[in-house]
Amino acid sequence: MQGHEVDPDGTSAHSTPVDAFGYRQELKRSLRLRDLLVYGLIFITPGAPIANFGIVFNASHGMVPLVYVVGVIAMLFTAASYVTMSRVYPIAGSVYAYAGRAIDERVGFLAGWIMLLDYLLLPALVYVLCAIAVHSVVPDVPKALWIVGFVVVNTVLSIRGIETTARVNFALLGVQLVGLGVFMVAAVVAFNHGDYGARLSSKPFFDPGVATPSLIFGALSLAVLSFLGFDAISTLAEEARGGARAVGHATFLSLLLTAAIFVALTYTASLFVLDRGHFAAGDPVEAAFYDIARDIGGPWLKWLLTIPLVLFGGMPGALAAQVATSRLLFSMARDGRLPKALARVSDAHRVPDRAALLVSAVTLALGVMMSNQLELLNSMVCFGALSGFLLLHVSVIAHVRRSPRHPSRLRHAAVAVIGLAIIGYVLINLKDTAKLVGSVWLLIGVLLLAYRSWRATRDSRR
Repeated sequence: MQGHEVDPDGTSAHSTPVDAFGYRQELKRSLRLRDLLVYGLIFITPGAPIANFGIVFNASHGMVPLVYVVGVIAMLFTAASYVTMSRVYPIAGSVYAYAGRAIDERVGFLAGWIMLLDYLLLPALVYVLCAIAVHSVVPDVPKALWIVGFVVVNTVLSIRGIETTARVNFALLGVQLVGLGVFMVAAVVAFNHGDYGARLSSKPFFDPGVATPSLIFGALSLAVLSFLGFDAISTLAEEARGGARAVGHATFLSLLLTAAIFVALTYTASLFVLDRGHFAAGDPVEAAFYDIARDIGGPWLKWLLTIPLVLFGGMPGALAAQVATSRLLFSMARDGRLPKALARVSDAHRVPDRAALLVSAVTLALGVMMSNQLELLNSMVCFGALSGFLLLHVSVIAHVRRSPRHPSRLRHAAVAVIGLAIIGYVLINLKDTAKLVGSVWLLIGVLLLAYRSWRATRDSRR
């Protein structure tokens, strides 16, 4: 960052070197604030609400923009807790590292395990969304085949190095924003012509006849998927030139910028379906936004939002998800919580290549197996993310208790408590199936932890 001294390895003078936490600086510090911001924007994906518009519309009775307004308020508390902990522990691993050091290493393991549910499923979910979009335009090619092709391309990019990923992200973000801008212009033209009964209305923001907290937070439990990504910036702490300060700035900026785009996009689309109660299950709900685009501008606009926007939006978003997941695996393996082989860093590109290849293999299998289970996959990802956010806020509270003389301890504690309450309420309103699957995943993690403890005790007695 401007005005900061930078050491030869790219470490800002204001950042804490990783050797202070017992690690070697193996990953390459080359990411500037701009790169981190673009990474966050790409991961969140400015057009993220497009894929889930129909699902959130049905769940909220048409109040999609309201759901995203409530969502960004909720996520701001979580972002603040991420910034707090990334400054205290500027190392790869995100919530795994924070919970393990602020609370207990066993809690850290469970935090990392539950976040893996989010991080391993999220790339698969993105590929499924991409395949659905392209399949709606090219129905003769099976969705599973598209998923295979997408994974192969991104796997090559993920092991080429973080700088290659950053350059690709920067170029493709521009293409996404241009595509969304074209949609907005076409929507304004159609609105001025009064097409499909479009008119100014406050109904998408608040419908007093149906709006209730449980309804909105129930819909938010599905829409929260769109916000996931700002949290993954913290996994790049060991690759950021500006250290924790740059990570914090990028976290807030990426969240606020994408939230503004989300609200503008969903409100605009909602004006063309004001009189619709819901979308039918199956293709109508999955392709709701794409069909609105077709009605507004014709087949060419639907094509623009599917083929180019998916390839230049969804693909880099999935790549960002794979990068974040590989860093989480790397961090857990480095600490001996996962097989040590996953902690290997390639000499050529200085990335955790084995972790990246494992993520690609798991993503491919999950994507193909669950290509027709969009809503379940969505909910499972949200369960993992929300559970991780809960442990993040608990980690902040634990850290504050250990730092009684910190000048900002009361503010950090208040933010964490409010964030904990909001995320907890959203999690309660998640679908029962997702809570069941997530609980089984957590139970497996508890059993693994118990087995590791038993082995450690046995070995110590020998």
